[in-house]
Amino acid sequence: MFKEGITTQNQQINLSILEEKGVELFVKREDAIHPFVSGNKFRKLKYNLQEAQKLKKKILLTFGGAFSNHIVATAVAGKKSGFKTIGVIRGEELGLNIKETLKNNATLREAHENGMHFQFVPRDVYRQKTSFGFIEKLKNRWGDFYLIPEGGTNCLAVDGCQEILTEEDSQFNYICSAVGTGGTIAGLVNSAKKNQKILGFPALKAYSLADDIKKYTTRNDNWKLQKKYHFGGYGKYNEELISFINQFKEETSIPLDPVYTGKMLFGVLDLVGKDYFEKGSKILVIHTGGLQGIDGVNAQLKTKNKELILV
Repeated sequence: MFKEGITTQNQQINLSILEEKGVELFVKREDAIHPFVSGNKFRKLKYNLQEAQKLKKKILLTFGGAFSNHIVATAVAGKKSGFKTIGVIRGEELGLNIKETLKNNATLREAHENGMHFQFVPRDVYRQKTSFGFIEKLKNRWGDFYLIPEGGTNCLAVDGCQEILTEEDSQFNYICSAVGTGGTIAGLVNSAKKNQKILGFPALKAYSLADDIKKYTTRNDNWKLQKKYHFGGYGKYNEELISFINQFKEETSIPLDPVYTGKMLFGVLDLVGKDYFEKGSKILVIHTGGLQGIDGVNAQLKTKNKELILV
């Protein structure tokens, strides 16, 4: 599934606030690449899986939380490419009753149905995931695997994310993206034209995030992080965000997720309202997918008798 280059469409957004402020907004529909290996996950995995094949590895191993888009994307892409996949999952309690976990967790269930094997680990152990000792223990258990970092970000992932922007996109003044581990924005920074500014919207509280991004960027004069739109941290959301996501879907037909793209577009439109963008600006936001995570959030909202996210 990674042999050919893929380009995605830019969909213009028509909202009264955009007309009032005199700016144009487009969404690059990276979410349309694949239901599970979509958006930045496709871009990040592309060259990593090609490298694993070149090294003649048979196993992919990676890390993630219970609702990780990266986990399910690795499982699906690995199966399609002929790999055995291992997911090291944060939270050993999830493995105590695996049947119940899979019943209640659509993300892990989809990964499992695509052949992924799980190792559930305590949270304190999970924090050691990059240590030599922990990696050696994993090798002793699972064999000679190809390691993909949590979230998929490494140099090969950044190379893949550099392919998101095309020549057609040179017309835009601003490129906006949600930020998790930093690989996607690093790719955008490296491939942007000289006149373009890159705005990142972190989905989590990560004070070292800028330093993490700089490890992969060739430029540091064309990007900025907008840190006020994380809604309390990774995986956090409130009624205002859910209502925004549903209103945006009703007005544009574009679904958003509450972990990444919902927060980013909330931030972009808030900045539009505050005249952050000059009149006449053309803005392109990258839809990085992640829509499969909506099921898990809706399950939580349902137990609280709250408004569900439209899908």
